[in-house]
Amino acid sequence: MSTLTDKLFKRTKDEWKELLINNAIIIVIFAIIAVVVIREPSFVSVAVFRNILTQSSVRLILAFGVAGIIILQGTDLSLGRFVGFASVLSASLLQRPDYPSRFYPEMAQLPLFVPLLVAIAGCVLFSAINGWVVAKFKIHPFLATMGMMITLYGILSIYFASGAPGPQPIGGHDERYVQLVNGQTLGVPNLVIFATIVSVIIWVIWNKTTFGKNMYAVGGNPEAANVSGVNVMKTTILVYVLAGVLYGIGGYLEAARIGSANNGTGFGYELDAIAACVVGGISFSGGVGKVSGAITGVLMFTIISYGMTFIGLDQYYQYIIKGILIVVAVSLDTKKYLKKV
Repeated sequence: MSTLTDKLFKRTKDEWKELLINNAIIIVIFAIIAVVVIREPSFVSVAVFRNILTQSSVRLILAFGVAGIIILQGTDLSLGRFVGFASVLSASLLQRPDYPSRFYPEMAQLPLFVPLLVAIAGCVLFSAINGWVVAKFKIHPFLATMGMMITLYGILSIYFASGAPGPQPIGGHDERYVQLVNGQTLGVPNLVIFATIVSVIIWVIWNKTTFGKNMYAVGGNPEAANVSGVNVMKTTILVYVLAGVLYGIGGYLEAARIGSANNGTGFGYELDAIAACVVGGISFSGGVGKVSGAITGVLMFTIISYGMTFIGLDQYYQYIIKGILIVVAVSLDTKKYLKKV
């Protein structure tokens, strides 16, 4: 104990400065949370904590998808459109038979897993194209995924407008679907259970498989990984395929969580996911990132979003605060990388 105390108080001025800079984003986030708690003490309650966990669940699944791409020194601006694509596909295939504005009026009820597989397959297809373009043509992921974001939005909008009732929000979800996503098991929200299962699977993939080791190797140094016998193109495409699977699952869950879907669903989700990853220590410099970091980042951002809404802060101010946090997080990450170089 005395040794720890000595280390704490014997830090030089520069060491304290470095410590504060490296943890500035965490300090700012906790400061925002403290303001929320002071303004509304009722924010600290079991009900609020439960709601935060529920809201974090889909965001976490999506964050895992983009986290793998960030570990490869990339990013994915098309994440939000993938969510919308998967949500609209799922919602259009899982409406109640008696709903008057059905997307497919004559279609019989489908098993719940069929629309999920359709959503995953669609997301995997387009995400794999992202990975192939990045790996094959060495296009920066920022540009490749921006192109996919625009393209996918066009495809999504065409499909959305093609339903029998025309371009209108797709609601009237099958009760089985609603219960699966928004229900509870032994008092625990199903969304939290789904997110926990996905977290365990991602942890195993990242830490206990050859693919996971190759992902970190390619992200850390693609040239060295290639010399070591790692198939860089295959690994890159598989990371994007895994992201597509997670986007498909996230979109399927999100449509039922919010109660409807349209071609605007998922707008801006990529910003929250990317920011949460960076706050959680998943570095844009590549080869660095943990499952626990993604979980921490998502929880922190959800607490901030929920907290600001809880105290009635205007949404426009929320955008400003989130934007500043993203810039600060990326700047600190870049600073750490430049220092290592």
